[in-house]
Amino acid sequence: MSAPTLPLAAGTETAAPRSSRRWLALSVLALAQFLVVLDASIVNIALPVLGEQLRMDTAALAWVITAYVLAFGGLLLLGGRLADRYGHRRVFLAGVAGFVAASALAGLSVTSGMLLAARAAQGASAALLAPAALALLTHLFPDTRERTKALGVWGGVAGIGSAAGVLLGGVLTGALGWQAVFFVNVPVGALVLIAIPLLITRDRGGVRGRLDVPGAATVTAALVSAVGALSAVDQLGFAHPLTIGLAVAAVALGTAFVLIERRSPEPLVPLAVFRNRNLTVGNIVMLLVGAAMVALFFALSVYMQAVLHYDALVTGISQLPLAGALVLVAGVAPAVIGRIGAKPTLIGSLLLLAAGLVWLAAAPADAQFVAQLLGPSILIGVGLGGAFVTTTQLSVDGVDGGEAGLAGGLVNTSQQVGGALGLAVLSTVATVRTDALLTAGVPAPEAVTSGFSWLFLGAAAIAVAAAGVAAAVRSRR
Repeated sequence: MSAPTLPLAAGTETAAPRSSRRWLALSVLALAQFLVVLDASIVNIALPVLGEQLRMDTAALAWVITAYVLAFGGLLLLGGRLADRYGHRRVFLAGVAGFVAASALAGLSVTSGMLLAARAAQGASAALLAPAALALLTHLFPDTRERTKALGVWGGVAGIGSAAGVLLGGVLTGALGWQAVFFVNVPVGALVLIAIPLLITRDRGGVRGRLDVPGAATVTAALVSAVGALSAVDQLGFAHPLTIGLAVAAVALGTAFVLIERRSPEPLVPLAVFRNRNLTVGNIVMLLVGAAMVALFFALSVYMQAVLHYDALVTGISQLPLAGALVLVAGVAPAVIGRIGAKPTLIGSLLLLAAGLVWLAAAPADAQFVAQLLGPSILIGVGLGGAFVTTTQLSVDGVDGGEAGLAGGLVNTSQQVGGALGLAVLSTVATVRTDALLTAGVPAPEAVTSGFSWLFLGAAAIAVAAAGVAAAVRSRR
């Protein structure tokens, strides 16, 4: 017997089931999402070898990451709205096909320009894929209780992808060369392209009317400018003219976008969607959680390799307890939400995350993994698992079929912008602290460790702030 469905907006898919094998379809969608999350981190370990073979200096290597992030973060809102308009399955498959082609091109690259173009194409394709996948999930599981379980799987995949990037990057680069970190996407993406048409029915329509081209252009330019400014902070500093110019452009374009949307008869992002308090709170919390998480994974990887002298493989293995706790809790979180409600679950998860980060900040320069890193890693994984599932659920709460892609684009955009913001600000805090101690004559390992301690404490403060925002959630089981 099929689950009850939510009412859909005029012109969207009907209430007929999209799949008779929903959980299998979900696993394939989650596999595609895994590639998107994985690709943001798997390249990091391959950068030194890649740079040597393609003769790319440090600044050029940074663009291997930035090209992906700029295209992904900048196009997410547009990608979500295109999915609503032209069909979620159709846009999802287009995104996967583009991602596979761009990954193959990246692996075949023989020049830096070819690689950077492929990375930008990967990001643009991911911006189509990710919001459409989340929208398809909401159609497959219209019943709130089942949707929460499905989002538990979704949250677990995000955790696995984040941690697996370091591990797989080291293994693939060492065994098969840097090209393998891109080629691995090809067979997995091909499997998704074959399976989804067999598991999910065709789209039956989309949002009618014209595409809001001025709104699409301004919001894309605003997001690219914002992410670019935040990425420039880490390389050039807050006071560099390029950073300031991009930040001013982001504010100006963002203001123009709001004015356009208020006057547009068919806006790209109807501002009324933010009257949904849970959606708004969910996106704010996701922005803050993204800020804490990206800075955490960056600092933890560098700390383990530069201070504790772990190699890439051991660093990846060392992050498996965190990922395992995240996956386990993501599977349990739906039952917890059903029993005590979303608000207590989210606030509790965020406070556990903050506690784990404070604990991690106490780790010394000669830390032993079992004695001083294992405990906080597990606690952080527990907090992230509960926070991801609950926040994603809130971000699609009460959204009808005609805006499901938009909701997916919003929550992914919040995570991407938050990650760029957190990395820019917290890495600067760590650098300032480390430089001050080095100037004072403190040995390098202790100075770097202290800098990362400040970063972890800053991430903990962000998690506490997110818990305060979560108090605005409308209590509903």
